[in-house]
Amino acid sequence: MSTPQPPRRGPSSADSSADAPRVVPERAVQVCIVTGLSGAGKSTALQVFEDLRYLAVDGLPASLAPEMVGMMERPSMSHFQGIALGMDMRQNNFLDEINDALSAMAAKGIRPLLLFLEADAQELMRRYATTRRPHPLEREGMGLEAALAAERNRLRILREMADLVIDTSRFSIHDLRRSIQKRWSGNKDKLRAIRVNVISFGFKYGVPREADMVFDLRFLPNPYFVEGLRPLCGKDKVVSDYVFASSSAVEFRKKLLDLLFFMLPLMEAEGRYRVTIAVGCTGGRHRSVAMAEELSQALRQADYPASLEHRHLELG
Repeated sequence: MSTPQPPRRGPSSADSSADAPRVVPERAVQVCIVTGLSGAGKSTALQVFEDLRYLAVDGLPASLAPEMVGMMERPSMSHFQGIALGMDMRQNNFLDEINDALSAMAAKGIRPLLLFLEADAQELMRRYATTRRPHPLEREGMGLEAALAAERNRLRILREMADLVIDTSRFSIHDLRRSIQKRWSGNKDKLRAIRVNVISFGFKYGVPREADMVFDLRFLPNPYFVEGLRPLCGKDKVVSDYVFASSSAVEFRKKLLDLLFFMLPLMEAEGRYRVTIAVGCTGGRHRSVAMAEELSQALRQADYPASLEHRHLELG
């Protein structure tokens, strides 16, 4: 068998011209190719990218990668941070096809980041024994041990090219999540990896079951007992002003945000990607709504992707 040639990061000098205009995509697309040894954690890694708001595609033939990346330039795809493509030895002529795909993307001014996952042979054999799935190269008539050795040999050049190599032999799922988050969400100019869901609710209707933290606001002055404020809600400025005219509300907001800004980076470092915070009052219409609005705004200003739901606003 011939020795595989290293995939090219771009066209060779013989293929390019100094006078040729450089093609620049309309929107800079973040592209990551996730590859490596079968059983080393590629599917888990793609799930992490999905949580980081990447479009994650597994098992994509390398020849289709430029077309998929091109789709990311459409306005309808702008809510994705980028695209993560999972590729491995399941496809024929894998190295040749990824070589051509990298060249095609380079011609468009796109340089994918390459993540290579690996693990030692003993650990990979243990994982295959647990899942009872066949290795892709076993279809060539090899036993599992021989298939693992052949795959490692065939992919050694691709490993040398990788921007990041992660050995998952001693990794848990959370360890792999932390490693990827550290590399792909470490830019402070981008939203943080952990998503915060803020919910306002009324205790008379029940506490949200999905809440990780629940805070009771029934100690605050209640706008319900002010005749002019009763038909309004916490989204109305006059109601919000009434709630935060209380020094207790102002102090609570400050202390709760201090707690969240202390905890969220620690939770993110442990691989947590979602936390739900629920703030409740009696009917879920005035105090909790006003506080939830304030919390979600402060979180977004601190670059946390925060969603906001007023669970019982129409019932209170």
